[in-house]
Amino acid sequence: MGSIWVKEEDRAILNERYDLAVGRVREIEQEPEVPACFVSYVRKTAQFILLMDDIKTKLESGYFEDHPEELAACNRKMYEDILPENYGSSFANPEYAARQLGEALGKLLCFLYAQVRGLITYVYEGKEEETTAHVELFVQVCGILRQSAEAGQQKPGDEAQAARSVRDALYWFESDYADVIIAGRIREQIDPDCDFAADIIMNSDLNDLNYLYRYGEYITESEITTAKYLNSLPQDEIDRMADTWSEGYRMGFVYAKKPLEKKRTVNLHYHVGFERVVRKAIENFEKMNLRPTIFRYGASALTVSSAYRSGLTGAAANPQYDYDHREDAALMMDAKFAERRIEVAQSAYEEMKDLAAAHGGPAVMETFGEDPFEPVSRKEAWTYDDKQQKIQVKMRMKLSQIVNKYIIGSERSFTIIAFPLPDIAASGTGAVRQIDTDRYKKIFDEIIKVNTLDVPRYTKIQERLIDALNKGTCAHILGAGSNRTDLTVQFHSLSDPEKETIFENCGADVNIPLGEVFTSPVLKGTNGILHVSQVYLNGLNFRDLEIHFKDGMIESASCSNFEKQEDNDAYIRDNILFHHDTLPMGEFAIGTNTTAYAAARKFGIASRLPILIAEKTGPHFAVGDTCYSWEEDVRVFNPDGREIVAKDNEISILRKEDPSKAYFQCHTDITIPYEELGLIEAAGENGYRAELIRDGRFVLPGTEELNEALDKVH
Repeated sequence: MGSIWVKEEDRAILNERYDLAVGRVREIEQEPEVPACFVSYVRKTAQFILLMDDIKTKLESGYFEDHPEELAACNRKMYEDILPENYGSSFANPEYAARQLGEALGKLLCFLYAQVRGLITYVYEGKEEETTAHVELFVQVCGILRQSAEAGQQKPGDEAQAARSVRDALYWFESDYADVIIAGRIREQIDPDCDFAADIIMNSDLNDLNYLYRYGEYITESEITTAKYLNSLPQDEIDRMADTWSEGYRMGFVYAKKPLEKKRTVNLHYHVGFERVVRKAIENFEKMNLRPTIFRYGASALTVSSAYRSGLTGAAANPQYDYDHREDAALMMDAKFAERRIEVAQSAYEEMKDLAAAHGGPAVMETFGEDPFEPVSRKEAWTYDDKQQKIQVKMRMKLSQIVNKYIIGSERSFTIIAFPLPDIAASGTGAVRQIDTDRYKKIFDEIIKVNTLDVPRYTKIQERLIDALNKGTCAHILGAGSNRTDLTVQFHSLSDPEKETIFENCGADVNIPLGEVFTSPVLKGTNGILHVSQVYLNGLNFRDLEIHFKDGMIESASCSNFEKQEDNDAYIRDNILFHHDTLPMGEFAIGTNTTAYAAARKFGIASRLPILIAEKTGPHFAVGDTCYSWEEDVRVFNPDGREIVAKDNEISILRKEDPSKAYFQCHTDITIPYEELGLIEAAGENGYRAELIRDGRFVLPGTEELNEALDKVH
């Protein structure tokens, strides 16, 4: 075991550094020699490092192969400190850390504790440099604490001086190791020789569920049940799931007339437990001459971009922990640090430009079904201030430009599909939590049906909707009952209706399941209120969400998640606006997948559906970039041969002058379910009116059969 990117002569030096650092941690654990208030923290952190050192030794020696009975207990031990039942007294909890260690140092040491927890990833993946560096960082900070004062004898001002010294140590560590951590993340995305996860998928005995523990991810009954269930399915069912996923990816290139033959890699995202499907998909991709690349969600403040996990992931031990540390990079976010990140990314992509040019984009398998999560907002957690938000937004824009330069936007594609986790059929909490496996199987089978619907049938129905919409200049959307939506969406004009279209006819290619028609609205004239009683966006619950649009831009937004309005405002700013002052409406769509809607009502899982499926169960509106960001000049056609011309809006067209003014690096879909929908109609010149949906039912001639699934649940 060991990183393939470390030269042998450097490995010897790293091993020596590591042994010295761990030896010092052993001494610190026994005799912390720090002020009394830090003893518990130092010992707790040292014990975690020594636990990971023990696991590292066992992994390298093959110990677990002879003692598989220890795997589950070892896995839990790595995560027990941040589990919900223990989090209240964990130094990973910003509130607890501040209370125990003081406001200034508590915040800093909580950051360090979270970074040290990244050893789980580094140890299991054999990342020697990252492992050694983080152990050394802990030793360095302990030295600063030891020097600050003798226990119980601090002088006035010593704590402030210690906090400055600790912050400097953390800041420069993150800056110095950016070229290791960020460049490593980029390589994992585009280099198939980073095959840690692929090796597990392709070479494990998937019938021996001990393979689940090889990742180091948190493994629960959910992951075990998923793997067992998939192992029970006949191969043709596995093939159908994998084929839908991989074929969707291929067709994304075909429909957009993009050069798949130039690509050599595909980046896979999946949840632990789905390896049997992923293995078959990899075999399918290999027939397309594509090798997989797989990266794990961020383990460092440098690679965490939000509370939402992407990439390879196991169970979330505690979503509140992820939420509390989503903006830990605020510790070092200043103009100098942002420039450092940009320089590292530019250098890494330039070094790996051939790998980047051959990268085709992501194939994402999302999962859903976990208990709904509403975060607690902690004032002690790191968050970007107004100045940092502006710096971060500019940095993300520059990083996005770099990515699109090397992984050319007009030549890459993607696909997304989603399957449920057993949590969707669980009841109870903690030790008494139980999964109804029969119910899970029924839900899973229903989602397979949703993901593999008849594309030609839906294509024809959606053409009827598009024909009616193309004759209009705008759409009017009204809510029903307590839903306060009253919104007018303005359309692009058509020069040649016989050859052009405003709306795209969405089949099961890049965005699975099928079931929507969508457009990029004209902003001027797009006005009104969008309201939904409850919606889950990137795994976060929003209650009573209301957004006001003026000329297509968000004028104001509110929700009722928290008692204090300032907390609601911050929640929206962090997770919908993503620190922008406003965002445009980047998409208007009408979902037609009534089968998905009916399945959600049948099993009572509407609140658990991912936006990928939920957006197909009613009209939805995306705030942020359009669906065509960075690819506006790529010609796209519907199955009937008409070209989609509504790809730009008044903001995105600024890309021709200054790309930094055109893109926001976010796209968040917000869906109004059918039962909250009173009316959608197209309106146009000379009094043109065409009702598409009234009172939650499709009424346009030629679309009525979509109501068959709805009628079965009402």
